[in-house]
Amino acid sequence: MIAIFDSGLGGLTAVRELRSLVPGASYIYFGDTGRVPYGTRSRSTIIKYALQDMRFLLAAERDISAVLVACGTVSSTAMDVLRESFRLPIFGVVETAAAAAAAATKNNHVAVIATAATIRSGAYERELKRIKPGIKVTAKACPLFVPLVENGFTGGDPITKMVCERYLSPVRESGADTCILGCTHYPLIRDEIAEALPGVTLIDAGAEAVKAIVPYCQGKDDVSPRYFVSDDPEAFEQFAKRLLGGDWVGRAELVDIEKY
Repeated sequence: MIAIFDSGLGGLTAVRELRSLVPGASYIYFGDTGRVPYGTRSRSTIIKYALQDMRFLLAAERDISAVLVACGTVSSTAMDVLRESFRLPIFGVVETAAAAAAAATKNNHVAVIATAATIRSGAYERELKRIKPGIKVTAKACPLFVPLVENGFTGGDPITKMVCERYLSPVRESGADTCILGCTHYPLIRDEIAEALPGVTLIDAGAEAVKAIVPYCQGKDDVSPRYFVSDDPEAFEQFAKRLLGGDWVGRAELVDIEKY
């Protein structure tokens, strides 16, 4: 059983990738929709939320083989604390995305777009330079992207296009030929981002991270996926049905995450 958590809806892009790579994979998902976004919070608050998310998942499911932190903010800010606190394989999105971007770039210049907390942490830049010393990194915080996605401003919405142009014009002008989508919400506006960054290779951090947990997935079995949220299960279900289509199974259950 794989456990996956995110600050909200974005981690469902990782679920979609997992279902594609391992049809029938068993997993439990928690989206902290009541406290999204994490990217505007302090490090201490992000760590508090991440520990609560983990404690809930371990209380809800005893048979967890690995955890995917499908949240760029937690992955860049709290992974050391999580790995010290829990005796489980725990994977974030930073290392795998940085490796993919370092391999993809042709001009040795990679951009990273993510939440303010992720950019502030410098995690992607450190990992990229560890993998490929001398690489140039352009980092840009895009704090409005998560609220836009969470509120349904996707599918070519003109407001989202305008915000993308505003945030990403400096990235385009920087000359980076590869860009890491450092938040799992961002693939949900991938087309709008691609329009603002023509010719740039986009790296989906969540999709890259899923590849790392595939060895921990069991084969097809009778355990149905379980979904939990901290606010508005119906809205989550509607979004999940649109994103996962025929792959959507079950319903979302409400959790009082502050108890954990």
